[in-house]
Amino acid sequence: MRFELTESQRLVYQAVAEFAAQRLRPHAARWDREGAFPHEVVPQLAELGLLGLVVPERYGGSGLDMVSATLAIERIAWADGALALTVASHNALCVGHIVLFGSPEQKERYLPRLARGEALGAWCLTEPHAGSDAAAIQTRAERRGDRYVLTGTKVFVTQGSVAGVYVVLARTGEGREGISAFVVERDTPGLRVGKKEDKLGLRASDTAEVVFEEAEVPVENRIGEEGDGYRQAMRVLERGRIGIGAMAVGIGRAALEAALEYAKQRVAFGQPIAQFQAIQWMLADSAVELDAAWLLVLRAAWLVDQGQPFRKEASMAKLYASEAAHRATDRALQIHGGYGYIRDYPVERYYRDVKLTEIGEGTSEIQRWIVAKSVLDTYGERL
Repeated sequence: MRFELTESQRLVYQAVAEFAAQRLRPHAARWDREGAFPHEVVPQLAELGLLGLVVPERYGGSGLDMVSATLAIERIAWADGALALTVASHNALCVGHIVLFGSPEQKERYLPRLARGEALGAWCLTEPHAGSDAAAIQTRAERRGDRYVLTGTKVFVTQGSVAGVYVVLARTGEGREGISAFVVERDTPGLRVGKKEDKLGLRASDTAEVVFEEAEVPVENRIGEEGDGYRQAMRVLERGRIGIGAMAVGIGRAALEAALEYAKQRVAFGQPIAQFQAIQWMLADSAVELDAAWLLVLRAAWLVDQGQPFRKEASMAKLYASEAAHRATDRALQIHGGYGYIRDYPVERYYRDVKLTEIGEGTSEIQRWIVAKSVLDTYGERL
C-alpha cells in the first residue's frame, strides 16, 4: 500500500491543529482538574464541523473521508485527550451507527441535530456484566404493538449524562441474533441517568450509567431489522477502533514533545539530560514506535476509504498504537523524574489519559484475539 495526503486532507489537519492549539490545549489542565464536561466548547467543535465529521453534507455534516477524520482526532488528542474521546465517540459510535445503518427518515431526523451540536450522541452497549462479551447484554426491548419497551442498565456510557440522542443495543431475542439497536431521545420517559463515574483520566469526558425503566420508543426508532444489532455493533466498533488508535497517537506525541522539551532544559551532572544516552534511547524508542503506530492507523483509515476489508488492520492499529502510546507516556514521565509525578507538568495527565485507549472499544486482549483469528485464517493471502 502506498498513499499520501491530499491537499484537502492537509487543509483539514492544519485547521484542526490550529484550533486545538489555540482553543483546547490552554484549557486542558483546568478541565481535567475540574473533572466536569466543558459544555462551553461544544459550539466551537460544531462550528468547525468536528461533530459531523462522518455525516454526509446533505445532512449538514462535514462529509469527510476516514483519513481526514483520523487526522482531526489525532490533533485534538494532542491538545486534550478528553475532548478527543468526546469527538471520537460521538462521531464513530452514535453518529456512525446511524450513518451506516439508519433509515433515510432516521438520518434526516437525527444527523443534522448531531452535526450542529444541538445534541451530543451516546452509544449504549456495555453493561455491568457484559463488556468484552457484548453478546451477553441483558437489557430487554419488548415489542408491544407499535412500540418497544426498554428495561435495563448500561454502564461506562461516554456522553452518558450530557447526550441528547442515544443509540441503545438491547435484547429482542436469544443469542447474538437476538440483539437489536434503537435510537432513544434524552427526554424519553423512563430514561434516567444514573451514577456519573469519577475516572482516573480523561476526566473532562463525561462517563455515566444510563438506566432504562420501561422506556418506550416507537417501532420506527429501531435501526434496521430485529436481530441486526450485534452485527451492526461489531461494524461500528471496527471503525471506532481507528479513532481510538489516532487518539492514542495524539496523546503519545504530546508526551514525547513534553519529554523532549524537558530533557533539553533539565541539567544534571553539568549538562542537559538530553545528552545522556539513556535518555536519548528512550526518546528514540518513543519516536520510532509512535511513527509506526501512526502508519498503522492511517493504513486502516485508508482501507476504509478504498472500500477494502479493514477489520484486522483496525485491530492492529488500535492495539499497537494504544500500547506504544502507553510506553511513550511512561518514558516521558520517567524522564521528568519527580516532576512528572505532580500536576505542575502535563505528563502525569497524559499518563492517566492514555490508559483508556488500551481498554475502550475493545481491550488489547480482544484486539489480539481478532488479529490472531485473522492471521490463522488468511495469512499470506493479502500482503
